[in-house]
Amino acid sequence: MTQEPGLRERKKSETRSALWHTAVRLFLERGFDNVSVAEIAAGANVSKMTVFNYFPAKEDLILAPMEAHVGEPARVVRDRAVGENVIEALRRHFLTALRERDPVVGLSDDPKILSVHRLILDTPTLRHGAMAMRERNEHLLVAEFERVVGRPGDLACRLAASQILNVRQILVARTTERLAAGATADEVYPVAVAEAEAAFKQLAEGLGDFGMREG
Repeated sequence: MTQEPGLRERKKSETRSALWHTAVRLFLERGFDNVSVAEIAAGANVSKMTVFNYFPAKEDLILAPMEAHVGEPARVVRDRAVGENVIEALRRHFLTALRERDPVVGLSDDPKILSVHRLILDTPTLRHGAMAMRERNEHLLVAEFERVVGRPGDLACRLAASQILNVRQILVARTTERLAAGATADEVYPVAVAEAEAAFKQLAEGLGDFGMREG
């Protein structure tokens, strides 16, 4: 008897989660470079091939949650409401993520999430992978800005995308640093919101007409 798609997808999600948690535990205990994929498979009671079916590379066991957000800034710009400028759309999206305590904006005081942030920073391979994702985000955001202004190859689009992603990165880093120092997400939240509001206001002022173009 064929399993219902819902059950099949649930089992796949459970296996993926078990692999991620096992990998994180082993990496935190022994270091990323000192753990093999075979050891992760054994820890999760699956075959090595199963691991690769879910995570094509060892780095993906840590970076996959970040991968899901690649292209998100570009999608926010593309899907914004008619009449909403791009900076306001990105500001709204960032504030919503803060309110929801989304790890993508750094506002999660889950000890495991904080440990993963540190693992990425301390591991050259993972740090390089995270930087590559940031570069893909910028490429996609530049392309979306070029579509908005109707000027392919426009330098202003590249400069705007770089400024916006740099500001986001700084905001996330400041929030993560406060949590790593022992503050709770609830304690950090109002400060993170205030800084985000100020940062996006400066972006809007600095980018001028570009940031105010309507869809």
